[in-house]
Amino acid sequence: MPTPQTQQNDKNMVYELGNLALMSDALESETGQNGLNRALQIISVLQTTLDSDALIEIFSQEISVMIPHQSILYEHQTQGIRIEAGTPAKHSCSYQLSAAGQSLGQLIITRKKKFNLQETMLFEHLLCSLVYPLRNALLYRGALTAALQDPLTGANNRAAMNSAVVREIELSRRHNTPLSLIALDIDLFKQINDEYGHTAGDYILKAVVERISECIRSSDMLFRYGGEEFTILLSNTDKDGAMLLAERIRSAIYTSSYRYGDELIPTSASLGVACFNSEDTAKTLFERADMAMYDAKNSGRNCVKFTATN
Repeated sequence: MPTPQTQQNDKNMVYELGNLALMSDALESETGQNGLNRALQIISVLQTTLDSDALIEIFSQEISVMIPHQSILYEHQTQGIRIEAGTPAKHSCSYQLSAAGQSLGQLIITRKKKFNLQETMLFEHLLCSLVYPLRNALLYRGALTAALQDPLTGANNRAAMNSAVVREIELSRRHNTPLSLIALDIDLFKQINDEYGHTAGDYILKAVVERISECIRSSDMLFRYGGEEFTILLSNTDKDGAMLLAERIRSAIYTSSYRYGDELIPTSASLGVACFNSEDTAKTLFERADMAMYDAKNSGRNCVKFTATN
């Protein structure tokens, strides 16, 4: 059962997965048949989605009649989830959710008026309607992430890139905004594998992803296209911005030290940039970025090139 902890007149507690039958009995005794019917309706509505963002917003809307509040915040640090709705207010109830020892994140509701004991008890019962759908949504989100993520480097994978480029091209066309793509290939990577071993090669791949991630914005999308080749998709970015970022990435990779065991492994990358035009498809945009990258390799490696047209 939850153990309350008082913090600045707010409620902060760990909430373990509850028993829905016990919840029903408690709600009926505390709020009557109307309260129980409302809770059962909430359970039914929450089971209609596996989208964690939608789930939290639906839960907030559904409980607002029984427990008025100004805002709701849900965070799950492991999965990098932060969902906010409404305007935060002075008083809050905070809950660390878990099920069978598995953390489901933290849920906080706030409002201007302090929550009374009856409301917090009611909220605790209503949380029973959320934890099952939330656990399922987190499992679903985790499965989707795994399917679209390169397991070695943590970058998005080629399947994720294919769908992202199509989506961003459509947005660029609709809003008439610039879109750029950078193709990046680690120079002489086969030689690194041959000389230092494949585990050293894996280390270089992960280190290069770290350098790229330190350079790009949160809105930029990094993908491992295959082997030692990566792409960075830059929404709302023109040629000048893309070339500037590509040079920053090139410099960061080249000037970093890569020590594996007792060996210091020299590493650089060749980068190609292409910008979306009205005639482009996902295929042609990538082909032009790839062509520019091979131009960089043919020009001595460790440089950035741009290709305007096929």
